[in-house]
Amino acid sequence: MQQEHIDAGKEIQQQTGKTFYLATKFLPKRVRHATHVLYGFFRIADEVVDDADGVAPETQYAELESLREQALGETGPDGPVLEAFEQLRREYGIDDAEIDAFIDAMQTDIDTDRYETYADLESYMRGSAAAVGVMMTAVMDPDDRETALPHAIRLGEAFQMTNFLRDVREDILERGRIYLPQETLRTHDVDPAQIERLEHSESFATAMAAELKRTEALYREGVAGIRYLPEDCQLPVLLAAVLYAEHHTLIRAQEYDVLSQEPSLSTSRKLWCLAKTRWHWHWNRDPEAVFNRVSAVPTPETDHSEPGHGSRVPTQ
Repeated sequence: MQQEHIDAGKEIQQQTGKTFYLATKFLPKRVRHATHVLYGFFRIADEVVDDADGVAPETQYAELESLREQALGETGPDGPVLEAFEQLRREYGIDDAEIDAFIDAMQTDIDTDRYETYADLESYMRGSAAAVGVMMTAVMDPDDRETALPHAIRLGEAFQMTNFLRDVREDILERGRIYLPQETLRTHDVDPAQIERLEHSESFATAMAAELKRTEALYREGVAGIRYLPEDCQLPVLLAAVLYAEHHTLIRAQEYDVLSQEPSLSTSRKLWCLAKTRWHWHWNRDPEAVFNRVSAVPTPETDHSEPGHGSRVPTQ
């Protein structure tokens, strides 16, 4: 890949994915450059449906089909990111099925704004977050890819679920979407119209707490697989997990009210997460042990995350 192609993806990541970009900076060059390109491709596709105000659905479908053809090398690439991604796909042997799954998931966003069950949402994430995890694993090239893959998929799902829980306000205001499963809302007596009106309540808090707990189980499964990655990739992936999960501390501190204000990590908080994770990693190269020590995700034995128990303060 030419440097100008890498820089194009890097610029997109710097502008739209600051949290992930911070962790990416610690990847070895061989993986970091490819990650910039992957992220650039993901964002280009995502923006077709996320920044589509006034764009007809058939136009969005056509744009995504064009991206699919370019990514698969069926047509010439339009721009440096697509050119680099097509090269990357061939170099790392990324399966065409993963690209198809990702584009299919993006197309789902055109006409789907509610998910009845978590299984439905999980099916969507298999094409979005999980496909991203599979492609990232291909780039990192662990010795035992088959063992690492299920954990990478779970970690990708955890990251996306954190985004869904953090972005409830933005998703309803800007895109009319609710990613919280409808069955979860019904279980906790939450009317979707309440979310549309941005009305926080104790029932909404309990629904958020339930999905937060589900997401934290995904983190534990995902982090358990970091040990199977190449040694020079383990700390950056661990750092990404710590940074994303830190949003959970903010959500709990707001008593699960993500409708009034979206939780956002300050630069100082990100740097603190970085510093404590690197310090503990210096003394203990066990990813699970370090994650349990520094992250916002409680261990199953100490999980008191329901409303009324307050927020867990990570051990420093």
